[in-house]
This record gives sequence, C-alpha cells and structure tokens, in this order.
Amino acid sequence: MKKTLLIIGLLVAGVFSVNAQDISENAIGLRFSGGNGVGGEISYQKALGDNNRLEVDLGLANEFSDFKATGLYQWVWNLEDRFNWYAGVGGGIVSASGASIFGAGVVGIEYNFDAPILLSLDYRPEVGISGNLNGINSDISLAVRYQF
Repeated sequence: MKKTLLIIGLLVAGVFSVNAQDISENAIGLRFSGGNGVGGEISYQKALGDNNRLEVDLGLANEFSDFKATGLYQWVWNLEDRFNWYAGVGGGIVSASGASIFGAGVVGIEYNFDAPILLSLDYRPEVGISGNLNGINSDISLAVRYQF
C-alpha cells in the first residue's frame, strides 16, 4: 500500500513539473473587480519559483468606499503555448465598517502576450474571519499587468 501511494505521488509530481511554466520575476498592474461591489486594485506579483508566486493587491472595494489589502500564494500551470491557469490561497484585510480580516482563494486563467503584458481573468471567493464580513463574498476580476 505504501509503495502504491509513493508511486501515485511521484506520478502526480511528475505531471505537475512537466506542465510547469516559467513565470516572470515581477509583474505590476491594475486589477478591476466586480461581484459584491465594484473595485480596483494595484496588483504586484513576485515569482517564488518556476511555477509559484506571491500576489499582493492594494486598492478600493465595495463601490470604492473601503480600503482593501490582499496577499495570495499561487501555483501556475501551463495550459497551451501562452495560456496559463493558476490557483492559490491567502487572506487580507478590508476596512468595511471597521477592520475585517478574511481568508481567500483564487482560481484563474492568464495570457502572456509577445509584449511584456499579462492579461488575466480570475474568481476569488473570500470568507470573513473576524469583523463585519459575514459569509462568502465572491470577487470576479480582470487584470492587466506589465511583466519585468
């Protein structure tokens, strides 16, 4: 049984490493979101390896009335040529009627142009941990980033 689990684990790891896509060292841009309220954020991504990165977003949410800061750890996989998909977890803080802390996940797709431009579309569910955030808040966004 242990050998079977080890073999399955090695096969899964092999599949993910074969599909890994080198990502840019840094990317910065704008993230426009909708869902529970229209918002905009300045978004920065820093590569932490060949297929994982850290994303930090700072901006305004809920019809531009609340300050929001989010940090996410992401894994990136290649779909086809210049298309990647990614998933990740993280959390943040929002000033919705006082400070509220939330946990977040993300799943999305991105396209790398020949120019150093990255265009992405993602879905980010957020769950309130403390403060005035209740239940699950959904966030769908479009981001445009410059890669360097």
